[in-house]
Amino acid sequence: MLVDLTLPYADTTAADLSFALGLPAAPALHVLEIPELGLQLRLLGASHQVMMGELSETVACLPGRRPDLPGAVADDRYRFAADVRVLSAPEMSAEVSRLRVELSGHPHGLVGQFPGSPDAITALLAYRDGTHAVGWRTWHAYPQTGELVETTTSVRLGAA
Repeated sequence: MLVDLTLPYADTTAADLSFALGLPAAPALHVLEIPELGLQLRLLGASHQVMMGELSETVACLPGRRPDLPGAVADDRYRFAADVRVLSAPEMSAEVSRLRVELSGHPHGLVGQFPGSPDAITALLAYRDGTHAVGWRTWHAYPQTGELVETTTSVRLGAA
């Protein structure tokens, strides 16, 4: 699903992002419910949030929090990884175009495009990760700095 967001794009960088587990649902610009996976993909004005039952994952510019985006977080049930890629302007445009095409028609894909910069997007894709897990990937494009933040999450089902 491709969503044109009305909130103006605010210049920021990957270094401004924070990671948090367990936050309550934040006000969202758009929500994609995926009942068959038990997920809500949420586009925030400041990036993304995924809700899965009692679990919430937020990667965003969070007021009152020091920016901190870890490269990896893992326990017995939950695995998160983040990577920041630096791309040239043509590489960024090509990657954003690819994401728009691949995810906008996907039933579990969500692309939010911000006004003001054609390559300013936040994109999410949810999927079944094998038989006993659910996963999602996200992309946060910062064209003004040439940064593309990619995250990958997997949650094992049936674990407490």
